[in-house]
Amino acid sequence: MNNKLVHDFSIRHIGPLSTDRQVMLNELGLKSLDELIEKASPESIRMTSGLQLPNALTEAEVLDELRSLAAENDSKTKSLIGQGYYNTFVPQVILRNVLENPAWYTSYTPYQPEISQGRLEALLNFQTMITDLTGLDIAGASLLDEPTAVAEAMTLMLRQHKGDLRKIFIDRDTHPQTLNVVKTRALPLGIDVELFNVSELPDFSQSFGVIVSYPASSGALNILDDLVGQAHTANNLVCFATDLLALTILHSPAKIGADIAVGSAQRFGVPMGFGGPHAGFMAVRSGLERTMPGRLVGVSIDAQGKRAYRLALQTREQHIRREKATSNICTAQALLAVMSGMYAAYHGLTGLQEIAVSVRNLAVQFANSVSKAGGELKADKFFD
Repeated sequence: MNNKLVHDFSIRHIGPLSTDRQVMLNELGLKSLDELIEKASPESIRMTSGLQLPNALTEAEVLDELRSLAAENDSKTKSLIGQGYYNTFVPQVILRNVLENPAWYTSYTPYQPEISQGRLEALLNFQTMITDLTGLDIAGASLLDEPTAVAEAMTLMLRQHKGDLRKIFIDRDTHPQTLNVVKTRALPLGIDVELFNVSELPDFSQSFGVIVSYPASSGALNILDDLVGQAHTANNLVCFATDLLALTILHSPAKIGADIAVGSAQRFGVPMGFGGPHAGFMAVRSGLERTMPGRLVGVSIDAQGKRAYRLALQTREQHIRREKATSNICTAQALLAVMSGMYAAYHGLTGLQEIAVSVRNLAVQFANSVSKAGGELKADKFFD
């Protein structure tokens, strides 16, 4: 065998050999790849100079370089970033049997999932966890992360709006990365994003939706009943960007009157992983399910009349309907959704509430220390 084929790592990733390429060119009636590019790509966007790339590495060299890069990560440093990203403990049974199990970790987003009933059942467990904690009727099988989930909620509210208003209000005390994503998403859609303080309610008569943080990015727990009432009176939909762990001991968004709840499931046993994303979630009240983005697992019966799981209410990438499609940046995080759902099942509601109370108690101790030292707290009521 050609020695190059044994050691050249690119052969493992770029399948066609020169003979394969010639067969395909002959089928197209072309003489070379250059001729193919000339016919397929406009001259105005073609590069005329060659790429300045180093020589390709062998597989062993690639692994050595990856190990040296990974060794620069410091996994023992405690993260205090907050704002939707928290240290968490992954139970060993989930770590070994889900995160480190290729039957699960190869799962990215469900496309042809009916062949894997177990995976669908695990995602249904995630959906059930979200509906239980948010109090809303229907949840999807995860979204990309929290910021894009909030942006998807904004476009859902716009789709549901029957008038020509293009303004949305968003709580100023929202995670900065979320504000940035929402503003970026709103710009090409012609949506006017206006920040407001929940203590000073704006005029909702010229807007179609309101997004509030519960708890806020600063940790504050605000009374939102009046805000929700005034927004609904003005025919605005209301979305809560929320924290699943906090919801185990707080009133649910549905009880306060939210139409939509979104957030991140990272806090439920999903490691930081040197960055994101982490499974986002979205839950909606009845009547909004047909405009939900992403995927939704439903329960049905198979040809033998047995219980079966399948994707339901699909208006997704693989069934694109141009301007009516609800899938844009809403791709799922199936593995991380499965992990968070398993984390909730592992601890149960009581166990989750004990974790939430311990987090709350630590926050209170820290706040008391700050006050005694002469520091100023942004809020009297807070979760974390």
